[in-house]
Amino acid sequence: MGVGTRRAPGARDVRGTPAARHGDLAELGAEPGIDPDDLPDGLVVADEHGRVICFNAAAARITAVPAAEALGRRLERALPLEDLEGRRWWQLTDPYGGLAIRVGQPERNLLLPGGREVLVSARYVRTRPTGPVRRVIVSLRDTEARRRTERSHAELIATVAHELRSPLTSVKGFTATLLAKWERFTDDQKKLMLETVDADADRVTRLIAELLDISRIDSGRLEVRRQPVDIGAAVGRHIQAYVAAGQPADRFLLRIEHPLPELWADPDKVDQVLSNLLENAVRHGEGTVTIDVTPSATPRDRAHDDGTANAATSVTVSDEGTGIPEESMNRVFTRFWRGSKRGGTGLGLYIVKGIVEAHGGTITVGRAPGGGAEFRFTLPVGTPAYLL
Repeated sequence: MGVGTRRAPGARDVRGTPAARHGDLAELGAEPGIDPDDLPDGLVVADEHGRVICFNAAAARITAVPAAEALGRRLERALPLEDLEGRRWWQLTDPYGGLAIRVGQPERNLLLPGGREVLVSARYVRTRPTGPVRRVIVSLRDTEARRRTERSHAELIATVAHELRSPLTSVKGFTATLLAKWERFTDDQKKLMLETVDADADRVTRLIAELLDISRIDSGRLEVRRQPVDIGAAVGRHIQAYVAAGQPADRFLLRIEHPLPELWADPDKVDQVLSNLLENAVRHGEGTVTIDVTPSATPRDRAHDDGTANAATSVTVSDEGTGIPEESMNRVFTRFWRGSKRGGTGLGLYIVKGIVEAHGGTITVGRAPGGGAEFRFTLPVGTPAYLL
């Protein structure tokens, strides 16, 4: 919305319209069809005398002050802001009597009466450089969303720091002991200590990789390097690794429905998804772990029924344990969700969802026919354009 001391070219007179309750918006140079109440942020405008002539719906919601009560009042009374040290903001900034070269105030955290924190920025409108201020335009933003993000980041740092402390303490303890008393240990004892150090180093590496993945997912920078992937063979490799580690072979049931479409995906990231889902089923589930690999249609194909069949591959991993409580289903893919059994960082499924969505796919959770948890992810074939 343009703001000035004269009506903008093409602007219409908004007197008598719903927007007129914000004061003389025609004098603000309101663009046709724009109502301040349509703006997502709070907007407060004061005239050359410091009286409020616009107080939109978002400003009323953020400040809990009705627009009718704010209009016509002095700006410092309609919007009594203080900085975090308790000083009155309008007295500090003095928009009308301060430096004539000042054009506004950058965004900063300020306090409303009652201690509620808001993000405030201001713009001083002058008819000519260094001339008197004709309008003060104030933007208000609620800090709740930013606070949630900051809390989430703080929880992530605290969780990862806690998870790193244990393996690093172990590594430091064993290496210090070996260096100080190398000759006192037998070869078997040394081997056991070094194997423990190696396992803890792998754990640290995995935690750092998770942290980097989350950073890329949150910033939208998770790269997908597509190449042909044999999803059935990839599942088979994971099953073989569990059997080699001591799991009974008959605990796993792999069913592949042929023919499968040629899948182009990032093989490392697909392995990461399979590893997380199978580990959850083995560690937290019971009975047989069933993996179904089937051709499927993408959500777009199903919605539009454009005749494209088998444009995606679906993988379903289910077990026969107690499953996930119904009330927890909507939190499974959030950060730090660990279910009823503690252990791990609670970041694995959050990363899985980010990887699947980076491929343009979807992932869901539900109850398996055997009563346990059932995770199903679908990846579009993702064939490169030059091969089409």
